Amino acid sequence: MNIKEVVDKTTQFFKDKKIESARFESELLVSNALGLRRIDLYLKFEQPLREDEIVKCREFVRRRSQGEPVAYILGFKDFYDFRFLVDSRVLIPRPETELLVEKSLEFIQKISAEQIQVLDLGSGSGCLGLSIAGKDPRVRLTSVDLSPGACELTQKNVHELGLSERVQVINRSALDLDFPDQSFDLIVANPPYIAENDPLVEEAVRRFEPCLALFAKAEGFSEIQSWAQKSSPWLKLNSMMGFEIGMTQGLQSRALFESLGGFDRVAIEKDLSGHDRFVIGERRSNG
Repeated sequence: MNIKEVVDKTTQFFKDKKIESARFESELLVSNALGLRRIDLYLKFEQPLREDEIVKCREFVRRRSQGEPVAYILGFKDFYDFRFLVDSRVLIPRPETELLVEKSLEFIQKISAEQIQVLDLGSGSGCLGLSIAGKDPRVRLTSVDLSPGACELTQKNVHELGLSERVQVINRSALDLDFPDQSFDLIVANPPYIAENDPLVEEAVRRFEPCLALFAKAEGFSEIQSWAQKSSPWLKLNSMMGFEIGMTQGLQSRALFESLGGFDRVAIEKDLSGHDRFVIGERRSNG
């Protein structure tokens, strides 16, 4: 069996399983199983496969056919110009979260300090904070997550991205943190914000991604509220706090940030689909 036959058969199998982007996922899984770039598949379509290569391709296909996300099968996900190691201990980075990276970078570019102190709460794979640190060499990042597995994976991503000298990883609940001698120019978070009984959550998300990072009490709002109340006192005078939120939580999140006091500007930002996705507070005075 050659590469073309494997790709074609996998594509048809995925179509029969009603998997969207069947051809793309087929090429992605087969190329990674063989240690090739996707473009190399076309250059080597007629290349016959060894038995061990066929076995690895079949294993990838089997896992995908059972609903496991591609990112977990491959062990990585590309996000904001960087590649992050991921597995079932962390959420898979989503494209919409890249918008919070952009908003954060736009804000800190206005700060003239030699160092920018950034706090990332509920960091998961680290994709949010590490992307900010990777784009601005002034950033000194404190990355926090309750899950030991998530912190271990974040630490690996810190090493892979060459950011070890500028990043501290803390394995702790956001509510147990204390920074008596430190304040931050930027606080970002992607907290759990899905209601536990939300019927719109995809079955694959429920089955494979960590519940700890997905679901929160009070219709998904409990962690947004408690994290914001806990961390806002750590902000410097000229600073920003940005949280990712659920698409029905805009008004509630705006009211929360306004109630914290000290923000000169509170805004709800939409994602590319036009849904409320982020709450952002900017502090430029003593309030």
